[in-house]
Amino acid sequence: MAVQSKLALPPRVSEKSVKHLISSLTDLYLKHRTTISRTVYLTLFVALVNRIRNAVAEQRAAAIHQERVRQRPVTSSGNGEAAVQKRVELNREFFVNLLRLLKIVIPGWKSKELRLVFSHSFFLVVRTLISLYVAELDGKLVSSLVRGKGREFLLGIVWWMVVALPATFTNSMLSYHQCKLALHYRTRLTSHIHNQYLSNMTFYSLSTLDDRIKNADQLITVDVARFSNSLAELYSNLAKPILDMIIYNYSLSRAVGGEGLFMMSLLVQLSANVMRVLTPPFGKYVAEEALLEGEFRFQHSRLIDNSEEIALYYGHEAEKDTLDKGYFTLIKHVNRILRKRFYHAVMEDFVIKYFWGALGLILCSVPVFFKVPGQSLRDMGDRTESFVTNRRMLLSSSDAFGRIMFSYKEITELAGYTSRVSTLLDVMDDIQAGHFEKKLVSSAGTDANAAVLQGRGEVIESSDIEFVDVPIVSPNGDILVRKLNFTVKQGEHLLIVGPNGCGKSSLFRILGGLWPIYGGKVYKPPFSDIFYIPQRPYLSCGALREQIIYPDSIREMRDRGVLDADLLRILNTVEIGHIVDRVGGWDAKEEWRDVLSGGLQQRVAMARLFYHAPKYAILDECTSSVTLEMEKAMYDNAKALGITLMTVSHRRSLWKYHGHILQFDGQGDYIFTKLDAERRLALEDEKDELDLQLRTVPEIERRIAELTAL
Repeated sequence: MAVQSKLALPPRVSEKSVKHLISSLTDLYLKHRTTISRTVYLTLFVALVNRIRNAVAEQRAAAIHQERVRQRPVTSSGNGEAAVQKRVELNREFFVNLLRLLKIVIPGWKSKELRLVFSHSFFLVVRTLISLYVAELDGKLVSSLVRGKGREFLLGIVWWMVVALPATFTNSMLSYHQCKLALHYRTRLTSHIHNQYLSNMTFYSLSTLDDRIKNADQLITVDVARFSNSLAELYSNLAKPILDMIIYNYSLSRAVGGEGLFMMSLLVQLSANVMRVLTPPFGKYVAEEALLEGEFRFQHSRLIDNSEEIALYYGHEAEKDTLDKGYFTLIKHVNRILRKRFYHAVMEDFVIKYFWGALGLILCSVPVFFKVPGQSLRDMGDRTESFVTNRRMLLSSSDAFGRIMFSYKEITELAGYTSRVSTLLDVMDDIQAGHFEKKLVSSAGTDANAAVLQGRGEVIESSDIEFVDVPIVSPNGDILVRKLNFTVKQGEHLLIVGPNGCGKSSLFRILGGLWPIYGGKVYKPPFSDIFYIPQRPYLSCGALREQIIYPDSIREMRDRGVLDADLLRILNTVEIGHIVDRVGGWDAKEEWRDVLSGGLQQRVAMARLFYHAPKYAILDECTSSVTLEMEKAMYDNAKALGITLMTVSHRRSLWKYHGHILQFDGQGDYIFTKLDAERRLALEDEKDELDLQLRTVPEIERRIAELTAL
């Protein structure tokens, strides 16, 4: 027995020594607690400043590197430059683009959007204060239960129900403000984009002269809406958690001591850094998904736009293969994102819910097992109230931190939407500044052609139309005519002929300001004095009256003193006055491209010309579906209104209405001269007769050979 007691003695002595050591260290710590706390906080502040300085230095270095990359010469192949896809990251470029978009959606201090942000912020603060009070009330309720004080418990329940009224109202107001902010952001951004997109023919140049944006419709409709929703959600999902963390952590530091909170925050920060390193680049994935969605939608749009041609070619199987390939490429990418999100969610839930939860339980137990300065827990009820209150605040703080961590994915998704919308704005700015990026044909790479493409001409307003040394260049960089010179004065009608692809349509697009001028001088009247009618006229969405006066509005028509009776008189000129009664009056709305035949559509287009009565009219095969009698009536009425005609047509019946001819040969040369319609018709008839005779020559030679052989 003596041996056993001697063997048991050292552990008791050791246990007392450990307790004495812990007690001494605790007393020493409490004696110097203020100094230690200040040292810790000062160290944290220095570390934070150093981290910010390193981040700024990294962003500056990245910006310098990007600038050097931009300044490097790029070697272009015969097919032109391919647009380099931007890498979506939370870098300086993202914040610059986001700030640019914020200035659009929140234009000033007096804007309604900023007032909504302030109101939203007010309710966020109120919601946090209510949550703090509910945490204290929860602790008092549990304390009343432990102590068995029914009156205090019932009074606490009453206060709980009273607090529920402002809490529910505040939660509803937060949701309302978030939706209103998203709607206002989208309205501001859409209005800004529409102003740019529909000015200076940007919508045309974006789709025809530039290759960087393939699906502007999706960017304007879908991506702008997603950006607005993401921005509104992100403010709510960041502002409230940050505010909650500040208030709850301050309250916790008073209840459990700042040291315990610091140790827990340190462990949480370390685990958060590990999670951040392991988080996939969701912003990049979102941008790629939006790009694939746009391409898939664009493929369907092409199918709809070219449905007749595809049907005539029986190309439905080839188009199905193309659509299936686009869809499965999209789905493959979406499945890849889902797999990444699954593994990331497993890691995130384990760390945030369980690991951080265990740390929180340890932190809440500190006042129970250790004496914290400023806390006096006398009995079981006080300890229970302290534990429940601290746990409630810790859970709220952990939830806030978790939402901040989850918001990293939302920020990366916002970065993807920001990149897409900013790219659209950048491209539109470039187009309005005259800078285009498009794949060029192989001939554009030669020195002579490159010199032409790098030049810019001059547009001078004049009452007449004159081209002086103007190169005719197609959008893909093919030079059709190196120097075009001709003059059209008012009253001198011009006929333009030539094979397909020789530059006829390019000439009109230069006149309309749709294509850039690469050299020389173009004298032309303002846009209001030139009217263009294509072979297949555009019929807008609206009533029958609006088809005649397009692009004028009804108010503009009234301001011009034009009545419905005047419009009916114009329709009778082209012999389609009966359609007013047939479709149900001037206010009838239909899908006019389906209701009216091709010939009726061309007559409506000519009626539109007679309504506007411009100084010049560009007629591009606009009478191909009408009879010769109606064609004569159209041209006679146009000349009677004093409209100078510039016609593209191969119909001989139109020659007599023009005094000059511009003929392209399709090889880069042209002839501009006066047109003697009668003489030219006689020559053409003689030419046709000779061609017919030449076709009989082989038959005559064969017959002569047979006769000679006899």
